Amino acid sequence: MGFSLQHPWAFAFGLLGNVISFMTFLAPIPTFYRIYKSKSTEGFQSVPYVVALFSAMLWIFYALIKSNEILLITINVAGCVIESIYVIMYFVYADKKARWFTAKIFIGLNVGFFGAIMLFTLLLFKGDKRIVTLGWICVGFSVSVFVAPLSIIRRVIQTRSVEYMPFNLSLSLTLSAVVWFLYGLLIKDKYVALPNVLGFTFGVVQMGLYMFYMNKTPLIPEGKIAAGKLPATGEAVTEMAVPRSCKAEAMSHHSPAVNMV
Repeated sequence: MGFSLQHPWAFAFGLLGNVISFMTFLAPIPTFYRIYKSKSTEGFQSVPYVVALFSAMLWIFYALIKSNEILLITINVAGCVIESIYVIMYFVYADKKARWFTAKIFIGLNVGFFGAIMLFTLLLFKGDKRIVTLGWICVGFSVSVFVAPLSIIRRVIQTRSVEYMPFNLSLSLTLSAVVWFLYGLLIKDKYVALPNVLGFTFGVVQMGLYMFYMNKTPLIPEGKIAAGKLPATGEAVTEMAVPRSCKAEAMSHHSPAVNMV
């Protein structure tokens, strides 16, 4: 339905969503260029990229089961390719411990859990029941992953630093949520529309926080930056700039595929 010219507005929003989402998928490129140059992952986490890959795989499966959802397939195929490159690069440049952790997460989530979902939906359900079950699985997973933005919002409030939450990325994710919500609404697919209501809400909150804290002096306790610890209530802190690595890590936590559809 989304690709049909009989639904020109749905097609237009789906196409626009593809463009915005594709650009958002490319947001972590500076992080991985830095990893490539330094030949080290420098403490960056692989989980956001493994989760983003899983999300793209899940939405492709949903679109294939529902059928005639070309615009969902195209963007998530692109997402699978891009996130796979990120995961491979991380695996190549990570130390032994991080590499083993990434392998366990990948096998457990992208192979084991995804395989279980496929078997569960294909063997136990048929027709519309299969679409409904898979749709709610997609919605549930998309909503659960919003825990990452919540942690970033908390960190911004505690450190009074917007370096953890780049405005351009928050804006692009908000626009993406709006476009995909309208797309889902027009094709009457609540499973596509519902997660993006929450995506839009979090995006607006993040941009509001950015505007509020953009001129504030960042507060980070000395000696705790590397450990990623935040100041406890009443703890003395020293004013200093937030390190660049924190910004890149925050960007990586905005998993694009999660909010794309």
